[in-house]
Amino acid sequence: MWIEFKNYQENAVVDLKRETNRLLDTDGNKVLIFKAPTGSGKTLMMAEFLKRLVDSRIDGKKFSFIWIAVNKLHDQSRNNLKKYYDQNGVGIKCSYFDDLDDRRIGENEILFLNWASINKKDNLYVRANERDNNLSNIIARTKDEGRITFLIIDESHHTANSEKSKELIQDIGPKITIEVSATPQLNNANRIVEVELKDVKDEEMIKKEIIINPGFENYIIDKKKSDQSADELVLESAIKKRLELRKKLEAENSDVNPLLLIQLPDAMQGVADKKDEIIALLKKFGYTTENGRLAIYLSDKDNKINLANIEKNENEVEIMIFKQAISLGWDCPRATILVLFRQWREENITFSIQTLGRIMRMPEQRHYSDQDLNVGYVFTSLQDIKVAEDLSRDYITTYTGYRIKNYKNLGLVSYHSKRFREETRLSSDFTPLFIEAGKKLKLKEKFSFKHSILKTSLIASGHIADVDKEMANIDKKGTLDIPKNEVELQNAFDMFARNNLAPFEPEQRSIGRIKSSIYSFFEASRNEDEWPKIQAAVLAEENRQIMVDVINLTKEMYQEEVGKGKNELVKNEEPWDIPKVINYTLSFAKKDYKKSVIQPYYTKKSGIGTASLFEEDSDLEVDFIQYLEKAKSIEWWFKNGTKDGSYFAVPHTEHGIEKPFYIDFVIMQKDGHVGLFDTKGGLTAETAKSRAEGLAKYIAEQNKKGKKLYGGIVLKEKNSWRYHNGLKYEYNPNDLKDWKFLEL
Repeated sequence: MWIEFKNYQENAVVDLKRETNRLLDTDGNKVLIFKAPTGSGKTLMMAEFLKRLVDSRIDGKKFSFIWIAVNKLHDQSRNNLKKYYDQNGVGIKCSYFDDLDDRRIGENEILFLNWASINKKDNLYVRANERDNNLSNIIARTKDEGRITFLIIDESHHTANSEKSKELIQDIGPKITIEVSATPQLNNANRIVEVELKDVKDEEMIKKEIIINPGFENYIIDKKKSDQSADELVLESAIKKRLELRKKLEAENSDVNPLLLIQLPDAMQGVADKKDEIIALLKKFGYTTENGRLAIYLSDKDNKINLANIEKNENEVEIMIFKQAISLGWDCPRATILVLFRQWREENITFSIQTLGRIMRMPEQRHYSDQDLNVGYVFTSLQDIKVAEDLSRDYITTYTGYRIKNYKNLGLVSYHSKRFREETRLSSDFTPLFIEAGKKLKLKEKFSFKHSILKTSLIASGHIADVDKEMANIDKKGTLDIPKNEVELQNAFDMFARNNLAPFEPEQRSIGRIKSSIYSFFEASRNEDEWPKIQAAVLAEENRQIMVDVINLTKEMYQEEVGKGKNELVKNEEPWDIPKVINYTLSFAKKDYKKSVIQPYYTKKSGIGTASLFEEDSDLEVDFIQYLEKAKSIEWWFKNGTKDGSYFAVPHTEHGIEKPFYIDFVIMQKDGHVGLFDTKGGLTAETAKSRAEGLAKYIAEQNKKGKKLYGGIVLKEKNSWRYHNGLKYEYNPNDLKDWKFLEL
């Protein structure tokens, strides 16, 4: 199974291995926290980290692992890791308590346990018994055999902070405890490895944000539907949104069938079960278990209906009813809408990260050109919602600004950066470059499948007289040459690829990339029967040098391509216009600006939140906004965002590298002229040369094509606003003769 790790995943695996090895070399028991957002692939990263940790150790250390999780999450983790290791041929055994041999955890074996089975002294796996087959004795036997024990606490925010949990950690006494969670609880960490939410979004693994009840503030009550309940309104709105998203996905040539999740409130004694009411309501809209459009996932045996393959993107189920239990560990990336109904009790609920995690994943691990598909939606009849603090600031949308209705399209050309690609490992770009390099060096002409037989040479009758005496070569009567079998060929071929990787890291995926590129060149990518023949030919003395030359040339070409790709500037496919809708989080505050093209206008609060596309309005920007608000010639103004294709940028060249310049303001004048301005002052004005000249060049080029643009770097000097629009930028605070007065 070939897995292309995202950059943040690869970096996290490398960091986990490095920090763990550092802790292994210290005295005492240690705690490592692995903090990663829901949807980032924590289990995959942990699986790969453990694989690399145990692989080819030269220090002789041997490991046994205990993996603890809540509910049925330990089953899911065990099944995922077992599948991963089986498909990759990794010798890590994934076991339950009853699978253990000789009542101990073997070398490179992971014991998976449910937290509920061990968190009390009288639990089955903890209490003493006649056969000494309890957890403490199993751990003791494991340690007696010289293996280092690890304790992995998965989704630790459910478990790790209780006193009983801490007692249990103390009883197990692992050398290394690894706490894995989006919201870690242990406060005694020796090392922390963290995956940033922004990186997971940038790699397009999860949605950009979650919106709650979109457009409800503009909802007009239909008196003809006066008998419609709040729950019906919520459900009808969610169903309409699902149909709308399905059409948008079809327009993107995607087969994903978006799934709507309905979370039922907990049942209360003496009150009718909400489930029956919701099922009856859904039937009115045409969704039943009989027609296959509705699935039910509740704890009772009779309430698991139409769940087969529901996680598949093309599955026909459109709506699924569930209760809280599903919120942990269940993965269905096509789920994109969540419906929450009012509880029987009137108190507000607190969103857990895990509940929202069900609608945070991107179904195809990519963002779409239609921004509405990069968002998760919550429809609810709750009057108010509290959200876990660490999630709410930068993720949950609570405010919305709308583009004014009389806006006329600008149709500007805009740019963005091509996504960064890791330079320390080989991506899929390596293979086509290898084929190109092979053609340049005439590999097919110089390469021969008629070659000498590859042999393994064995020592024949070797002799060492003094084991303490250093010697360059031992005494021997000769060698025995045996033709290499397929296993030996494969090992030698793997080693050949590894030895020719420098300066790239000798990671398994990069080694695999070189091997698969060689197979592709000889048109045998999928024909495994041909591989031994190709391996033998590559390793033959007659062919080895030309193959090394081709690999080296490909690496040079790849480095050049990756270097360019890292900073490559790309023109947006579609003309740019002011976004129709902008969603804001709790990190923003409303401002009463009349001429903002987005109404209402929200500004970033000081020092709050980290993952926004906006920065806090500076004092200079606030002054400029106030100036624009008073200007008689201004129709509207727009405060631009940054680092996203949905915001406006012009190209500029800095240190020989093309980059996007996200200007601060786009201004529409009543006479149809469009102003593009970036506020600067002091040091920022001094260092604005490349940006200013890039903006001036852009304006000149676009005006030749019929646009009516003007603008440049703008600053405030002695209560006057002045701007520089020349193709050659100069800033001298004592001489502003080349700076025009801005008169609006």
